Formats: sequence, structure tokens, C-alpha cells
Amino acid sequence: MGLKFASNLSFMFLESRSIIERYQLAKEAGFKAVESGFPLGYTSQEVATAKNNANVDQILINVFTGDTSKGELGFAAIPGQEESFKKSIETTITYAKALNCKLIHVMSGKVEKPSIENDNIYEQNLLYAVQRFKEEGFIGVIEPINNITVPNYYMNSFSKGLSVVTKINSPHLKLQLDIFHMQHCCGNLTRNIEKLLPFVGHIQIAQVPHRHEPDIAGEIDYKYILSLLENKGYQGYIGLEYSPKAGTVDGLDWIRKFGYTL
Repeated sequence: MGLKFASNLSFMFLESRSIIERYQLAKEAGFKAVESGFPLGYTSQEVATAKNNANVDQILINVFTGDTSKGELGFAAIPGQEESFKKSIETTITYAKALNCKLIHVMSGKVEKPSIENDNIYEQNLLYAVQRFKEEGFIGVIEPINNITVPNYYMNSFSKGLSVVTKINSPHLKLQLDIFHMQHCCGNLTRNIEKLLPFVGHIQIAQVPHRHEPDIAGEIDYKYILSLLENKGYQGYIGLEYSPKAGTVDGLDWIRKFGYTL
């Protein structure tokens, strides 16, 4: 079977407190590729050295989010933060270049009462990002995130995400399809996956409701979902953005049980 899996170092291998140490842990567990949130507190060279020493590929990185202790989760939809947004894109491009990572997840930020002003600034900022990604050879992805897990996140709808991607209409902007969030947001997984897949640049998975391994009892039949993705010809990596229920390595047995390998 042809699906490929990438460990999310912001969720997995938390046996180490250091995200740069998790590169080697992922390699030792058998992963050939990883993804991560923005590695706050580490220089681009420190992270690149850890990746290179572990001999894994980095396939996705989240944009610099700002001060997460203050609840900042990006700036794309926040009026008055245009310069912070541009700086976050430039900072992330520096890291992505060092990591030879081609996918950048552009985060929207939190908005309590979204308005047309938020919609307009979001589109304006994405147009800036898309132009920079075109110049530098990257692809941006936007991810609808459900309001249960992250209340007030601006980009919280798959229909809104699709509308933005189709309106901007650039090969340098795609959807990030996290099936955990899709189940929370709208369900109807088969039809929504089939509808959105042509616009998708990256996929992530986790069980609902507790965001554990795909074989843990929950709302989603991942054996079916993964088979659907394979049958539809999905060629990219599937990011494992889940919180292991116990030890990270012990929880990886689901991959073999489902008939896949790392």
C-alpha cells in the first residue's frame, strides 16, 4: 500500500521536552519524514542541524505564530497586524529554506466576532504570502480548525477555506485537510473528502474526540478513510497530528495493523 506518514513533532515524541531532540526519536521509530509547528526558541540552523543529523525530511512547518502564551495563533485575519504578518512569513521562509521544507501552514489567528474587515485583511495577507511563496518556491496551506478545540479561530470552516483557495486561485495556496477537524466541523467525511481533495496540499489525521491514535475507539473509521484516500490517488504525506494515548512508539502499532509501513 502506498500511503506515506509523517510524525508531527509538536504532538508526538513528547517524551523529550526539546523539539529538536524529537527529530532523532522520530528517525529511531522508523519515520522518514516529519512536520511541526514553528520551533519557537530555536534558531533555523539549530533545527536544520537536528533534522539533517536525523536524516529525515521536513514536509511541513507552521508559520511563526507570535506569542502563544498570549493566545496568538498567527496574524493573517487580524486588522492592524499586517506588518506582523509579513514578518512572520519572512521568518518562516528563512526556517523553511534551512529545512528544505516546501509546505508552510499559514495560520489565521483568533477573532471573537469575524467581520467583513477580517475577511478582507485575510485575503489581502494571503495574496502577499502567495506572491512570496511563488518567488521562493513554496506552497502555502490554510487549515480550517474547529471551534471546540480552538475557540474563536478565524479559519474555522471548510467551505470558507475552499472559497478562499478557489478565489485566490494559485498553485501556491491549497487547503490543509485535517480529518480530525473536519469531523468536528461538518462530518460527512466521504463526500467532503472527495469534494475537497483536488484543492488539498496536505492531510493530517487524529481520532475524534480525544485526538489519539487512529485505531483508538472513536467517531472515525480510519481504516476506511485511509483506504479512501489511497483509492482516490492521494500522493502526499499524511501528518500524524495526534496526542499518543500512552507512549509514542507503543502507539505506532496501528500502522502495521492497518496494513501500512513507515
